[in-house]
Amino acid sequence: MRKLLHAGVLALGVLAAGCGGADDGSTTEPMVADQVKASPTSPATPTSPETTDSSSPATRAVVELGETRIGRVLVGEGGRTLYLFDEDRNGRSSCSGACARAWPPYVTDGRPEAGQGVKADLLDTIERDDGTTQVTYNDHPLYYFAKDTAAGDIQGHDVDAFDGEWYAVTAEGKKARD
Repeated sequence: MRKLLHAGVLALGVLAAGCGGADDGSTTEPMVADQVKASPTSPATPTSPETTDSSSPATRAVVELGETRIGRVLVGEGGRTLYLFDEDRNGRSSCSGACARAWPPYVTDGRPEAGQGVKADLLDTIERDDGTTQVTYNDHPLYYFAKDTAAGDIQGHDVDAFDGEWYAVTAEGKKARD
């Protein structure tokens, strides 16, 4: 019985060690893709972190400014950081499938609202290929990052994945710089 208990504790320790992640923004595409495949419950909408990228939005989006270690950036539901993808062109999203599971689009069921410090005239929406409505800011479609779980997390900032780079977004609608 004692050996079984020790084996169980050792197995839990190994499992817990495998669940950690770097917070230095050094995520690479294979690592992101592998983690998303291993986690079918990646966040997709601002209101339901347990859903996939095919779910529909439950509420109207609100874009606010939140504090992070790199300064104030755009945030959505729960203060989670919003990102732009430098491969998106002409206000259209080029992120779907595995990409959208790693960087779920910020979707809405109505016109997005601007919080304090956010420029309402830079907010808009686009229709995605799957029919959902994605929030844009300064013509950049906005996304969450699946590994960000709390307000202020910016693990998706300055990451090269899915043939492009990802950045948190400033109130001016530009790439945040650290």
